[in-house]
Amino acid sequence: MHAPRPSPLSGVSRAQEPLTTSHLRPLPTPTRAMVSPLQNLLPSAPASPPTPAPSPTPQLHRLPTWSTANENEDTFLRDARPHFSKLDSQERQRFLAEILNMCDSQLLSFVLNYVSPRLKKDPFKSLPNELCLRVLSFIDDPKTLARASQVSKQWHSLLSDDLTWKKLCEKHSYYRRLSGTTAMHAAAATANHDAFLYGSTTPRESSYSSNSFTSEISPQYRIDKVRRPKATSYKSHFKQRYMVETAWRTGGKIIAKHITPDQGVVTSLHLTPDYIVIALDNAKIHVFDADGQVLKTLTGHVMGVWAIVPWGNTLVSGGCDRDVRVWDMETGYCKTVLRGHTSTVRCLKMSDKKTAISGSRDTTLRIWDIEKGVCKNVLVGHQASVRCLEIHGDLVVSGSYDTTARIWSIKDGTCLRTLSGHFSQIYAIAFDGEHIATGSLDTSVRVWKPHTGECVAVLQGHTSLVGQLQMRGDKLVTGGSDGSVRVWSIGGKVCMHRLAAHDNSVTSLQFDETRIVSGGSDGRVKVWDLKTGLLIRELSQPAEAVWRVAFEDEKAVILAMRGSRTIMEVFSFSPPPESLNEGQYYSTGYSLSERVYDPGQDTVMDEDAAFLDMEA
Repeated sequence: MHAPRPSPLSGVSRAQEPLTTSHLRPLPTPTRAMVSPLQNLLPSAPASPPTPAPSPTPQLHRLPTWSTANENEDTFLRDARPHFSKLDSQERQRFLAEILNMCDSQLLSFVLNYVSPRLKKDPFKSLPNELCLRVLSFIDDPKTLARASQVSKQWHSLLSDDLTWKKLCEKHSYYRRLSGTTAMHAAAATANHDAFLYGSTTPRESSYSSNSFTSEISPQYRIDKVRRPKATSYKSHFKQRYMVETAWRTGGKIIAKHITPDQGVVTSLHLTPDYIVIALDNAKIHVFDADGQVLKTLTGHVMGVWAIVPWGNTLVSGGCDRDVRVWDMETGYCKTVLRGHTSTVRCLKMSDKKTAISGSRDTTLRIWDIEKGVCKNVLVGHQASVRCLEIHGDLVVSGSYDTTARIWSIKDGTCLRTLSGHFSQIYAIAFDGEHIATGSLDTSVRVWKPHTGECVAVLQGHTSLVGQLQMRGDKLVTGGSDGSVRVWSIGGKVCMHRLAAHDNSVTSLQFDETRIVSGGSDGRVKVWDLKTGLLIRELSQPAEAVWRVAFEDEKAVILAMRGSRTIMEVFSFSPPPESLNEGQYYSTGYSLSERVYDPGQDTVMDEDAAFLDMEA
């Protein structure tokens, strides 16, 4: 059996051995007398205020210098280095443990600060890029990825890989195209921005009267229009979509506001890439550009306009004067007047750029060639007013007050099927080629197969007229005069969400893959999460009534009544173009304690900074 190996510190005087085997020294005992805490509990003794601790000062642990060392230190280290290098791992640990046991807290603090930087290591510098990207693929929070990309050039280079952002786009369902092709310079927000938009007098205000409208256009949206940088990668596409979605939740700004003294009811609202078009029951049609600036007022109808449909620069309108008019929105001229209906034209759709279909209270539908100005077919079959219609391909479906819906062939002008089942008038219809949905005064919604005419579902739950319908994929969203909005699964034939949306009738309803926007007679516009059914926010200020609401990816238009006057507000959710420019560098503001230290690599891309203050 081998004799035990002598301690590495055997050369030290044995008289000091108790110190080498001892643990950390106990804290020194204060010399001043301690005051018993019971003294402060006596009723006659006032409570002594706590003594504030001194403010902490930064402890700078610089490397020791040999300028003050004596000769013995160098001699001892010259002998200790070869001795330490000959020890195995466990012996080295025991050697260091004995040294550390002899250190006080100040020396231990020095050791900690001296050793800690040497233990830090950037894993993305050691691992293969493929493995690094695999690790990053498990992070699905965009703000975390944006912060990580600002650590160093190496991290930024890894996070610029498009595969990571492609997966993030798929997770957030960012497939749809951005609605706008242009974006305007956004000036810095000011404290009185909302006051300006809502009519307070400021030096920046720009108001004018045109076509009976008193208009306010936010100045930064009237000049210096700049084309948005095109999304050239999944990363830039994700950032654009993320900024738009964040604006829908917490931001957005009113870029145009118009007030008209007319007290007419807004009967129709349409958004196109180039125009915003509204119709009123006072025979007027107002045309605005995509940013909400007044372009034209179309006059020609002599009674209320109840239906409009745009197609490019062409607009087709119909109303109480029984005429169908074809307009050029660019010039404002009426190109054709189509006559034939004997009562109010109640609904209009276009199947292509030269074919319009109108439904009337005279119980008929008419198919028009708007280029030649002739009626191609008259569809006869309904026994009461035709209230609504929808088109898909060669099929048109009409809903009537006679409680039936009919499927017609546009090319042949014949009725293919009659859908019977409702017990009262049909007010709304939706048709996507695979299913037909009809909403009725009998409070029910029925779903039909267009190729067989079979009723495949009766959706019940509303307690009053169902006047709003929209269908998208497997989802059907309905709004009723009971103030509720319901989200249905067509395939499952079940109600997914029941939203107590408004205190009165739902007057307007629209949804996309992400959100539902509803307007009601209670004067409120609300934005809902389609997946969860939760209220996201209220848009705009409460009004007396909301006539119509329509939205695109980055824009929403609200038509409401305030002070007995019709008001139009255009909201923009577009990100400012300067936040989307790629390739700009800046020096990050992170401290060294918040990032992996890497000298010479503290310059990162500015394009990711937008994520970090997105929610502010």
